[in-house]
Amino acid sequence: MASRQGGPGDTESSRPGSTERRTASTTRPAGAERRATRSTPFPSTSETTDPRSGGSVPDRRSAVARTAEDPPIRDPGRYALTDHFRERLEQPGRYVSTRTVSDAIRLGQLRWNRTDGWRFALVEGGIRFVVVVGDTETNSPVVVTGWTEVADREAALDARRWDPVDVDTITVRAALSESSSTPIPDRIRPRTVTRPFVVGDHRLKTEPGDPYVRCADCGCRFRSKDAITSRGCHGRSGR
Repeated sequence: MASRQGGPGDTESSRPGSTERRTASTTRPAGAERRATRSTPFPSTSETTDPRSGGSVPDRRSAVARTAEDPPIRDPGRYALTDHFRERLEQPGRYVSTRTVSDAIRLGQLRWNRTDGWRFALVEGGIRFVVVVGDTETNSPVVVTGWTEVADREAALDARRWDPVDVDTITVRAALSESSSTPIPDRIRPRTVTRPFVVGDHRLKTEPGDPYVRCADCGCRFRSKDAITSRGCHGRSGR
């Protein structure tokens, strides 16, 4: 379900890295966010890169007239956020924000994936931001979901916007998601995550040498994403 409470055209200004670490959306009244989106400096007439021709084509079709083969538009102000993605903006350790979504839509590489459709991908400071969009089953374009991956570990560690815990958090989360049913103790073991990140109901951490991630609230240990999402947290939060 798409939310019309504003889209990624709402740019966020903060010191380098602060938005990504906080990963909380700056929530304003719905009307205010729509006004901010309309007043964004992004051009109202956008062009998209057509992977079939290698060039740019004007966006001549409305969202409802588009087909799955039509490249998505590159105007962030035209996109709404799905409820699913808006929830992700609130979760610690996601490292996505409306600003990074806007940058990915405007500047990122466009790729088609058979599983979830069109993706924009943008590498900044050694980290790849991936944004999945859709506009063929809704009345307007929507940001469906988004995540981060480590594109270049050394570059990420050298970048001012990330610290080693950020890089290890992104590494562990991506590894858990790559094959959710497969235990990955050897990929967790070298990582240090001292600031909990959220998967399912759990706030997860890990220390070097541990072949698992551990919930900071209930103490449960997990080696795969399916194990995490299939068990509720009954720690001190009362869930």
